[in-house]
Amino acid sequence: MRTYRDVLAHPGALAFSLTGLVARLPISMAGLGIVLLVEGATGSYGTAGSVSAAYMVTNAVLAILQGRLLDRFGQGRVLAVAGTVFGAATSVLVWSVEAGWPLTTAYVAAAVAGGSLPQIGSAVRARWAHVLERPTQVQTAYALEAVFDEVVFILGPILVTVLATLVDPVLGLAVAAVAGSLGAWGFAAQRATAPPAHRQRPVEETTAALPWRTLVPLTVVSACLGVLFGAAEVTTVAFADEQGSPAWAGGLLALWALGSLLSGVVTGTVSWRRGPAYRLKVGATAMACAMAPLFLVGSLPLMGLVLLLGGAAIAPTLIASMSLVESATPRARLTEGMAMVQTGLVAGVAPGAAASGFVVDSAGASAAYLVSLGAGVLAAVAALSLPRDAAHQDEDHVEATPLPAS
Repeated sequence: MRTYRDVLAHPGALAFSLTGLVARLPISMAGLGIVLLVEGATGSYGTAGSVSAAYMVTNAVLAILQGRLLDRFGQGRVLAVAGTVFGAATSVLVWSVEAGWPLTTAYVAAAVAGGSLPQIGSAVRARWAHVLERPTQVQTAYALEAVFDEVVFILGPILVTVLATLVDPVLGLAVAAVAGSLGAWGFAAQRATAPPAHRQRPVEETTAALPWRTLVPLTVVSACLGVLFGAAEVTTVAFADEQGSPAWAGGLLALWALGSLLSGVVTGTVSWRRGPAYRLKVGATAMACAMAPLFLVGSLPLMGLVLLLGGAAIAPTLIASMSLVESATPRARLTEGMAMVQTGLVAGVAPGAAASGFVVDSAGASAAYLVSLGAGVLAAVAALSLPRDAAHQDEDHVEATPLPAS
């Protein structure tokens, strides 16, 4: 489509976008890779889950700090260091598990790996905002990155599972480490398109200048959506198992992601006359509505259809969220602001998965979909609480005009 060709035609854009895609693979591979590696060595899913949790917790806690460092010292330096530490820590984790070292080593290595995971998602979006001048082009670029995110979450788990179960338990996590490290180094090396570092901030761009009235409810929205995603994933696996076809679980989740991917592609071809705050409110409300019928569905084919249609609300909502951060946040704090919102999303996944798992055990899979519905309703309420001036864009127009798609 012409809109995508236009943004990718900018010098260096295609290279850093594709490199960013590779560098993001650990997002969907590392956690699962740790579980498969540790369970294969210890025979305990409890131990495997706790080591993976150490990875995820430090990732969520330190992502915002890395975002701040990216803004202060530049993407080239910070991502090169992060990629090196991530690769080294993941290697130690693999080696310690395979060699039978004390589990303390695995926990520490997992925590360091999670804390140093390169924040490529935030960095690549900040780079697009620097390279592109027109807001409509930034919108298209964010849509492209949302599509790439869906590709990562579709392909990553499949790749790590195939490698770890059919080849060697080490390979799944090892490939994630290589992709993350090499991807981060390759992305960091492309300095011509990187946004400048902001070591000396002017007074108006100090910590007080962060748009807290926008970022706080936006982070709450993201956290609620994280709960929704985590709960829906676990519940869908349980639903397929209850229906007597556990192998359908991957297909159902793939249909959900496919709906998001297709809507993300379409979103990038539209020139929106409403601002991102309005679109986020509509998108979050649509996601809540999409969760409503799930607990009533009683067959696998119908569940696949409902998830496919419901997935169409995901990408537009996440695109609007990042567009809102880009519009409201000073350039010197942009990566930090994006990391804050993405951290909310990541932090919500584990509680959502845990809550839905408890409901599945006590009341069944259908009832557990109510966890996702509740999270969706809370996300919609938080989105509706955003101030009207949340973004520095005009929100008084009422329609969207499709751009030429030749």
